[in-house]
Amino acid sequence: MKAAQITKYSKDLNVTVKEIATPKPQANEVLIKVSYAAVNPLDLMNIHGSVKLIQDYSMPLTLGNEVVGEITAIGSNVTPFKPGDLVYTRLPLAKIGGFAEYVAVDANAIWYTPTNLSAKEAVAVPLTGLTAYQGLTEELAVEAGKTIFIPGGSGSFGQLAVPIAKSLGLTVIVSGNAEAREHILELGADQYLDYRTTDYWQVLNDVDYVIDTRGAQDIERELSIMKPGGRLLSLVAGPNKHFAITHQFDYRFIFVRSDGQQLKKVTELVEKHHITPAIDPHDFDLDHVQDALELVANGKLAGKVVIRLTD
Repeated sequence: MKAAQITKYSKDLNVTVKEIATPKPQANEVLIKVSYAAVNPLDLMNIHGSVKLIQDYSMPLTLGNEVVGEITAIGSNVTPFKPGDLVYTRLPLAKIGGFAEYVAVDANAIWYTPTNLSAKEAVAVPLTGLTAYQGLTEELAVEAGKTIFIPGGSGSFGQLAVPIAKSLGLTVIVSGNAEAREHILELGADQYLDYRTTDYWQVLNDVDYVIDTRGAQDIERELSIMKPGGRLLSLVAGPNKHFAITHQFDYRFIFVRSDGQQLKKVTELVEKHHITPAIDPHDFDLDHVQDALELVANGKLAGKVVIRLTD
């Protein structure tokens, strides 16, 4: 089968498409014929070696963290999945490899694709959806009745984070562009701020939780609207431990893991709220994976970048 691999960590995007053996599923695994693989900033981090303190991969490494496809074989211990099922996954951290025609993955990491989405649309859900779910329930450990603010939450993350937060009983405030206002409110947001006309740090206060999507340049402003002892989760970057202690709040950074049962809950919300992730219109096949990675690294995106593995 074809697979896109690196042979060493590098600052350059030196990715090669090679012929390698098709994996055989172990007892607890399924074999997926990949329809689409999503390209994420995480894939760039894997190439650069930015996460090797968390997971140092053996080389050569087949890239790719997020896939959708059809099960073609199952291990002896696998239930309830069967050949022919269309499933998707954020691949387990220790065994990625989605930029390939086939991938073997632990059955505990997968779930059936949402009934309201095509395979191409579905591949944009697992990583973002699990980020939102794990961020809210584990890193922030949110409590019903409290308030969360998501600055820059009008994009793909907000589409999933808002309904998940509402299902957990939170009051949800989002800032973003005017064009996304009605859609985010329809998903359940209680308040929406147009960043072009309203400075959130001028109008908000006593917020219990913040999910930062913007990085270090906004941390001070986000802190200014939080209650003492509030919790801030960054998806991008943030302060060090000393900074967090000095300012009397709890700062977290998330590295998302695979979890099929959590993905099931995300899937139910996607179906209930008819959420359709935005997909970038560029068309890439596996032979042009380098171009897809370059677009994620340097381009202006109109949604999740995906690689087409099968027609």
